[in-house]
Amino acid sequence: MELGLKGKKALVTGASSGLGKAAATTLVAEGALVTINSRNKSRLEKAAEEIKSVTGIAPAIAVGDISKAEDVASVVKTAGQVDILVSNTGGPPPGPFHEHDDQQWRDSAELILYSAINLTRLVIDGMKERKWGRLIYMTSVAVLQPIDDLILSNTFRAGLTAFCKTISNTYAKYGITANTVCPGYTATERLWELAEKRAQQSGKTPQQVMEDFGKATPMGRVGKPEELAALIAFLAGDKAAYITGVSIPVDGGLVKALV
Repeated sequence: MELGLKGKKALVTGASSGLGKAAATTLVAEGALVTINSRNKSRLEKAAEEIKSVTGIAPAIAVGDISKAEDVASVVKTAGQVDILVSNTGGPPPGPFHEHDDQQWRDSAELILYSAINLTRLVIDGMKERKWGRLIYMTSVAVLQPIDDLILSNTFRAGLTAFCKTISNTYAKYGITANTVCPGYTATERLWELAEKRAQQSGKTPQQVMEDFGKATPMGRVGKPEELAALIAFLAGDKAAYITGVSIPVDGGLVKALV
């Protein structure tokens, strides 16, 4: 299927590893002109080389911490025109409510919610002028079914979902779609961090916890980053022009809700 991504300019944040890197790799492979972002220059350069080894094309890089408004401006300026925004960040610290102080709440809001708001503010006018745009926000199945001990992520990713739904209505008439993708248990560094945290609490090994994550899904395994990336590539293309304002889980059937 031709997705219509050739020549489109994409910015993927949080792309030095995991889901962001997988999304960037798939977009490059589909012909998009991609800029990847991370706050760690060496890891970002390594990711660019790894993407080139898979696709034959190296993405551009834009170093910056998108939890800081001034860095967001620098990243978008480096990327230039942005037709496709894939807004992705790492996750905030896991743990129950009583473990997080006020600063952690504020930092998590900056990381997950304000980064997406600031990125959107800087790319939306260009999309309006071109009458075409794709806003794709990486959230989590936690917005559909909150996950124990992830209160920071549950709270701010839910807020991001509401933001996305609201702007999808505002900008649909300009040919701009806005959607969230909701990964479940997926084999990334972040999931291993959660596995290590739960292992400390349960007396199990991280590997055993990872196996438990897989058993919790009807498919009996954790997901692969490229499986989520395939959805992102589809939403970024012309074939998804009538899909907007939705939250789509990629979770192996983990969430049991009807809608």
